[in-house]
Amino acid sequence: MALLDDILGIGIGEMGTGLLFGLGAIVLVPVVLPVVGAVAKPVAKAAIKGGLLLAEKVKVTVAEVKESMEDITAEAKAELDPKGIEAQGEASGGAA
Repeated sequence: MALLDDILGIGIGEMGTGLLFGLGAIVLVPVVLPVVGAVAKPVAKAAIKGGLLLAEKVKVTVAEVKESMEDITAEAKAELDPKGIEAQGEASGGAA
């Protein structure tokens, strides 16, 4: 903390420098904290809202992919099952 000693022009030493910083923090915290809180709250709120929207979009996308995979799986099983092939032929008018 020699820089502070040079700026102030007094030799207050390590302990004095720490005390000055401590007193400065005690004085500034009540002033700075509400300002930081006023800025941080909307930022945090926007981040939470964005996260909720993202989570909802992910849920919808996962549901769509799951439904597509179930459809594809059902079609594949129907093609492998001889009874399923006959049922498909009957459903399409006998053109199997």
